[in-house]
Amino acid sequence: MSDIKNCVIIGSGPAGYTAAIYAARAGMSPVLYTGQEPGGQLMITTDVENYPGYPEGVNGPKMMDEFREQAERFGTVVHYEMITKVDFTGPVHKIWTESGEEIQSHTIVIATGASAKWLGLESEQRLMNKGVSACAVCDGFFFKGMDVALVGGGDTAAEEATYLAKLCPQVHMFVRRDEMRASKIMQQRVLDMKNITVHWNTETVEVLGDEEVTGVKVRNRKTNEESTVDVKGFFVAIGHIPNTGIFKDWLEMDDTGYLIIQPGTSKTKVKGVFASGDAADKVYRQAVTAAGTGCMAALDAERYLVEQGII
Repeated sequence: MSDIKNCVIIGSGPAGYTAAIYAARAGMSPVLYTGQEPGGQLMITTDVENYPGYPEGVNGPKMMDEFREQAERFGTVVHYEMITKVDFTGPVHKIWTESGEEIQSHTIVIATGASAKWLGLESEQRLMNKGVSACAVCDGFFFKGMDVALVGGGDTAAEEATYLAKLCPQVHMFVRRDEMRASKIMQQRVLDMKNITVHWNTETVEVLGDEEVTGVKVRNRKTNEESTVDVKGFFVAIGHIPNTGIFKDWLEMDDTGYLIIQPGTSKTKVKGVFASGDAADKVYRQAVTAAGTGCMAALDAERYLVEQGII
C-alpha cells in the first residue's frame, strides 16, 4: 500500500454521511464506501417528516442525496462499492473492497446499518411505501385516523402496536403463535389497549391492494380458515438484522449481531475502530439518532488520531 488513509467509513445512510461531514471538516480526508444500499433504509422510505430542518417533510432518497452532497462538498471521497473483508490486527487497519483492492486506514467508522426482516410476500414488496412499512414510529403518523394491521409478537411489535393505537382507531395485531414473545409488561400494555385486537395463531397470506393497501388476507394456523381484515396500513415488526457479518471475527457483538460499544461513546474493543448507527443501535433506529452517533464516531476518530500524533 502506498498511502494510509486517516479515516475510512464503511456504509452510508445518516450515520455514515454525518460521520463523513464531521471527519472531512476536521481535515481527516475521509473515504466512504457506500455498501450495497447507498443511503441505507431511507432509500426505501418515501416521506420523512420527523427529521429536524425539513418542515415540509422530505423524500427519503432526496434526503440521502443531500447528505451525500454535503459530505462531498467538504472533500469526502465516495466509492460505490462494498467492503467484503476486514483485518483489525494491527494499529493500521486493513479492509478489502469487492473488487479485491486492499485499503489501509488509521481509523475505521462502521455505519453498515441494519436491514428490516420481511415476511417474503410478493404483495408486501409491491406495496412497500404504499401502505406497507417496517417502522411504525417513522410512518405511523401517515395513518392517523385509519385502521391498521401489524405482524409480530416480540417487544418491538408490542411497542409499535401501542404506538399505533394512540393514532389509529383500530390496530389488528397478528401473532403466529398462541402467545407473544414480548416481555410480560409489554404484553400487558398491548392487552390493556382497548383498540388493539390480537389475532392469535394467525399468519399473513397476502397484503391486498393495487396502488395502496386496502386490507390483509390472513390464515388461522389451527383451523386453516382464511379471512380478510380491512386496513389502510400494514406494519411488519418481526425484527432487524444488523449488517455486521464481516466484523464477527474482530469485534464484540450481542447474540443478534449488534456491535457492542463502550457506553456513551462509539468505541469498539479495537482501538481506532468506531461503530455508529443501526449497526450498534437496536433500540431507537431513527435517522436522527443514527446521524448523532455518526457525529460521535467522527469526533472519537479525530481524538484518536490526535492522541496518536497522526494529525
